[in-house]
Amino acid sequence: MGGRGTRGPEYTAARSAFDRASATYDAAATLQADVRSALIERLDRAGAHPETVLDLGAGTGQGAYELKSRYPQASVVAVDFAPRMLLEAQRRSTALNPFHSVCADALRLPLRSASVDVVFSSLMLQWCAPLDDAFSEIHRVLSPQGRLHFSTLGPETLHELRTAWAAADAFDHVNHFLCAAEIQLALQRAGLETVELQTERIELVFADVLSVMRSLKAIGAQTVTRGRSPGLMGKARLRSMTEAYESFRKGGGLPMTYEVIFGAARRASANPRAQDCKHADDALAAQKTPGSGAPQAQPEGGLTPSSAAIVGAICAGVTGS
Repeated sequence: MGGRGTRGPEYTAARSAFDRASATYDAAATLQADVRSALIERLDRAGAHPETVLDLGAGTGQGAYELKSRYPQASVVAVDFAPRMLLEAQRRSTALNPFHSVCADALRLPLRSASVDVVFSSLMLQWCAPLDDAFSEIHRVLSPQGRLHFSTLGPETLHELRTAWAAADAFDHVNHFLCAAEIQLALQRAGLETVELQTERIELVFADVLSVMRSLKAIGAQTVTRGRSPGLMGKARLRSMTEAYESFRKGGGLPMTYEVIFGAARRASANPRAQDCKHADDALAAQKTPGSGAPQAQPEGGLTPSSAAIVGAICAGVTGS
């Protein structure tokens, strides 16, 4: 979705799609909830005792809430680039289970370097392009012994829908996802050592193609590749796609496949691109007071002194404003 500092129309379109889906996301995102729970279980097995946890791509805040419940002494920061998603997240943060919400770009995190013990990211990294930039930012904010635990989507995801659209036209209607080997190389380039990388295939079943499309719209998923169709799809193309998708029908339903890649990595070395990632520390050092023109992050609720040291005041957007 564009390089560092050059966020293009794909980024804006994706953010708008997730904003529109904020009210319907939780009811529709059953697979996302299952994957998030599986990732939290993997984090539990790692025996982590973090002081600071970053939920990167927090969406409506279910993950941040669960992380705070598991690590009550930790400062949990929920970061997402969609303001309306974070408004939903704020409703989950309570006096008994508080976490902080910050609207920001995963490629330009408003957090101090080496300030986070665990970066938790479930089914978000597939939206980051180039992935190297996201991993470089994660490397920057991780403490020397910090760990990244993530899930993302592999290339077999939505292969039925991709094949069906290919029978209708030559445009990209389904995003292209990286394979596990490509992800491992990106981790290595960012100075992150792979601890675990496993792939699982999950198949959902729907009654018809319209139900497939509605489910994707309800979670905010949309095509962000440059080869996507520039205009509305015609009835003839939609009919061709539908007929092609029907060839996958089995047992009375239409399958929709997700290839989920679970990964864990630790900060292993200096990032060779570290100079490209020092923008946050420079910005924090030069931080202006509110009202002087600098964008101010407004995490939900008041910040403790320890949290204030984590959450910077350089934000792509402002939650709750």
